[in-house]
Amino acid sequence: MRYMKLSGLGIMVFAFGAAVLFGQGNQEAANLTREGIEASKVKDWDKAINAFKRASQLEQRYAPNLASALQQRASVYVSQQKFQEAIADYSEALKVKSNDPDIFERRAYAEMQLKDYDKALHDYNEAIKLSPEEPKYYQVRAFIHQTKNDLKAAMADVDKTLKLDPNNQDAQQRKRFLDAKLHGTPTPEPMPSGPIPNPNVRPPAAATATPATKP
Repeated sequence: MRYMKLSGLGIMVFAFGAAVLFGQGNQEAANLTREGIEASKVKDWDKAINAFKRASQLEQRYAPNLASALQQRASVYVSQQKFQEAIADYSEALKVKSNDPDIFERRAYAEMQLKDYDKALHDYNEAIKLSPEEPKYYQVRAFIHQTKNDLKAAMADVDKTLKLDPNNQDAQQRKRFLDAKLHGTPTPEPMPSGPIPNPNVRPPAAATATPATKP
């Protein structure tokens, strides 16, 4: 997974370039971004989000910092089993980074903890549209289809998972289980346990000194 923590090196790079970066553009936005980064270092996500939100309203190039801080706070909510709050933060992050499949995945995880499988299915559909070669998305969507008793759709996603990741043991086990269910084998193998690892365990970096640039 593409998750990173805020590293000491990142802080050093920020300190080296801050005088130049914050000397450009809207000074108030730069000051708010500095405030948000300092709050991020001590994991004060409420303060960081408030600062980044105000900065991005003044200058859009600072918006990626807001999306990262929202995801950090959402991951804390997930660890506290405050899934509705986490979903709200992921939804706000998607308003900033609507093309990030991992945010859809993280929101889907929270939705699944609330057994809201329809919304989770929607989010995995979106993640797959954005990253169609990522096997883990098909793997989890297969579990969702199976939970909703759509076994043919589950099998299609298992087959896609194995095409992309032939050694995926969960997909291999689920395929045997679904084969037995679909074709009436008298003694199907037990259903694989547990669907998915928590994608919120290692959230993305909180903030960067340099605003994201379009490729």
